[in-house]
Amino acid sequence: MTEIADTTVPKLPHGVKFREDKVRGNFILVGPERIFNADGVATEILKRVDGKSDFGTIVRSLAEVFAADEATIRPDVASFLVDLSDKQMVTL
Repeated sequence: MTEIADTTVPKLPHGVKFREDKVRGNFILVGPERIFNADGVATEILKRVDGKSDFGTIVRSLAEVFAADEATIRPDVASFLVDLSDKQMVTL
């Protein structure tokens, strides 16, 4: 199980941008020589990775948006962010 402390503040590292691809009508995460297309759930998570909001706040916000139990979504959000961290697209 992947865990992130509630006080951890995820952010996008230098050179990584999260932006809307208006031509394709979706959001993308762009890094050096990489592009990741974000689905709806990934977009909602990445919109909250602002370098100010801590992990606990992000999970609480997502739980409200999706009317989900925090304990249920916490491992999925953590796994997603750790995976992006391993790819150097998010700093934890």
